[in-house]
Amino acid sequence: MERGKMAEAESLETAAEHERILREIESTDTACIGPTLRSVYDGEEHGRFMEKLETRIRNHDREIEKMCNFHYQGFVDSITELLKVRGEAQKLKNQVTDTNRKLQHEGKELVIAMEELKQCRLQQRNISATVDKLMLCLPVLEMYSKLRDQMKTKRHYPALKTLEHLEHTYLPQVSHYRFCKVMVDNIPKLREEIKDVSMSDLKDFLESIRKHSDKIGETAMKQAQQQRNLDNIVLQQPRIGSKRKSKKDTYIIFDTEIESTSPKSEQDSGILDVEDEEDDEEVPGAQDLVDFSPVYRCLHIYSVLGARETFENYYRKQRRKQARLVLQPPSNMVGLLSSLFSHFYFSLVSFDACVFFVVEDHILHTTQGLVNRAYIDELWEMALSKTIAALRTHSSYCSDPNLVLDLKNLIVLFADTLQVYGFPVNQLFDMLLEIRDQYSETLLKKWAGIFRNILDSDNYSPIPVTSEEVYKKVVGQFPFQDIELEKQSFPKKFPFSEFVPKVYNQIKEFIYACLKFSEDLHLSSTEVDDMIRKSTNLLLTRTLSNSLQNVIKRKNIGLTELVQIIINTTHLEKSCKYLEEFITNITNVLPETVHTTKLYGTTTFKDARHAAEEEIYTNLNQKIDQFLQLADYDWMTGDLGNKASDYLVDLIAFLRSTFAVFTHLPGKVAQTACMSACKHLATSLMQLLLEAEVRQLTLGALQQFNLDVRECEQFARSGPVPGFQEDTLQLAFIDLRQLLDLFIQWDWSTYLADYGQPNCKYLRVNPVTALTLLEKMKDTSRKNNMFAQFRKNERDKQKLIDTVAKQLRGLISSHHS
Repeated sequence: MERGKMAEAESLETAAEHERILREIESTDTACIGPTLRSVYDGEEHGRFMEKLETRIRNHDREIEKMCNFHYQGFVDSITELLKVRGEAQKLKNQVTDTNRKLQHEGKELVIAMEELKQCRLQQRNISATVDKLMLCLPVLEMYSKLRDQMKTKRHYPALKTLEHLEHTYLPQVSHYRFCKVMVDNIPKLREEIKDVSMSDLKDFLESIRKHSDKIGETAMKQAQQQRNLDNIVLQQPRIGSKRKSKKDTYIIFDTEIESTSPKSEQDSGILDVEDEEDDEEVPGAQDLVDFSPVYRCLHIYSVLGARETFENYYRKQRRKQARLVLQPPSNMVGLLSSLFSHFYFSLVSFDACVFFVVEDHILHTTQGLVNRAYIDELWEMALSKTIAALRTHSSYCSDPNLVLDLKNLIVLFADTLQVYGFPVNQLFDMLLEIRDQYSETLLKKWAGIFRNILDSDNYSPIPVTSEEVYKKVVGQFPFQDIELEKQSFPKKFPFSEFVPKVYNQIKEFIYACLKFSEDLHLSSTEVDDMIRKSTNLLLTRTLSNSLQNVIKRKNIGLTELVQIIINTTHLEKSCKYLEEFITNITNVLPETVHTTKLYGTTTFKDARHAAEEEIYTNLNQKIDQFLQLADYDWMTGDLGNKASDYLVDLIAFLRSTFAVFTHLPGKVAQTACMSACKHLATSLMQLLLEAEVRQLTLGALQQFNLDVRECEQFARSGPVPGFQEDTLQLAFIDLRQLLDLFIQWDWSTYLADYGQPNCKYLRVNPVTALTLLEKMKDTSRKNNMFAQFRKNERDKQKLIDTVAKQLRGLISSHHS
């Protein structure tokens, strides 16, 4: 049973599947029926399916037959109608054939006209095609013509752009034409021609920059100078108490005329024609004077041509050569003195180097990669090293401070100009500090000559004034105040001579000269003040001191001149505080500031005054020696004189007149000079009395010598110089006085008895001196009294002399033991 049921179920499923396949066959296109039939043959019941298919076909045939039977009468009717239409159609055909024949006959002329029209249309189409081709070629020809025009007018960069468009845009569209091939073959030649011409323009540009560098450099420096002047006006501070006039323009600009052959040649060379402008008008920028278009064109052309690196290398190489030429002095300067060499060398180099680096800086900022900062820094370092080396070598020989100052101004202007463009200039300012020391030395040498002339031309006498105008003029030149002198009526005299105000003003001029060099060095007020004070100290302690010492040590200088020098240096010493104030006013640095250098003028003038004082003492002693050389004593005379020797009277008169001149000297100086003169006179007289050449002397000679000493003592008592206490000055002659009194009074008993006691009468008499003089009198007595020895008195006197001499020897020997 179960098997029967399963067979029945499978039979139903197969029948349903066959039914589905038949419906799919009926509803599916014939082209897609293959998969359906394949599924039938893949199964096992295809025989049963064929039976089903045959049954379905028979069913469809019966339906078709039924349908045909239903429409058969209509079909017959249609055939009948169709037969009728065939006859009418034949008639219509005949009519159409007849009409066609007539139409062909009538349209023969139209066909001919149409053939002609066809030819015309063909020609028209050919013409149109030709025009189209010509229109396609015409832009190429126009571009080529434009290219040639641009080449002729030297518009090389537009020409290169035109060539690029021609090669890449226009020629590919007409590349099959022969003339295009000619153009293509000429393109490399044109590129080379553009490169050569643009390179030639670049060479002209580089040459013109070198040729016209003075004009461009002058403009760049004027620009920097204007900016610096504006900065100085903004930063300028009023200086309290300063009487200095406005600063002079110390900058030297060498105006050089540039002659040009023609406006075209000047423009082509890269230098624009700029008319001279008035001083109050704005100076054009240095870049405004230069036409950089040749550089830009050449750079763009080589960049487009793919040879930018070649151009950069060539440009840098040429500019390096130019930099070396800029720093090389012209051949016509080789014979110049070194003092002039540095000045003119840098005046030329400053313009050329300034132009060189201004141009390079502009190229750096207006092009991309033609030059770079490392390249410019390398050239700048080379330029700095060569310039500084040349200046150091030759500027050291420069002996003119004006040339050194001009050189400094050029260096400052050059440094300020390039500093505006961002170049480091610290080395230049460091070198200026070195030149500053050299400048100070040249100033010292110059002022040594000035001081020497002032001191040599001075009359060393007080300045006479006869009017109030002259008095105020002198007081205006030198800070001097004296109430008593102001109260005196004209004519009157200043205590100092003319070299005092002259030296004082020259010291101020020296300070001004030092200040000129320090200007625009970007130094602080303290640094400027320190520089001025140090240089002024060198002027005072070395230059002025040496000049004064040389004058003081001159052989032919007199006592009057020495006295006046002492007076002058005293007043100059007092003026040092005014010099301190003067420096403070121009530098605005108070002297109380820490580390402020003090002026050594006081020491300088004190040393000079002391040297003059010593020279006075020496000079007085020399004069005394000259008078003493006139002494002519008769040491063997027996006559007693009644007056002093003539030479001594003249000497005393000289001393009186000399000390009268000392009234304006400080008291101690006059007193010291007087005391020194008296001591020297006393010592010289003692030496004259005891000298070995005087072997014998008489009591009469001692009496005459005593009169001369009394004359000296009278001079000392008269007070030739005020300020001495009582008999202080007489003490200079005390040794002589006691010695002479001892011999003239023959008071040997007192001398021998009191010798060695602190209050003895002849305390200043030395036994050796007394013995020497006694020996000379002893020999005289023996020689002149050969026969008097038979007299009792003479014999007693000789015995007394021998006894005193023996006792003196005993004193001397006991003293030594």
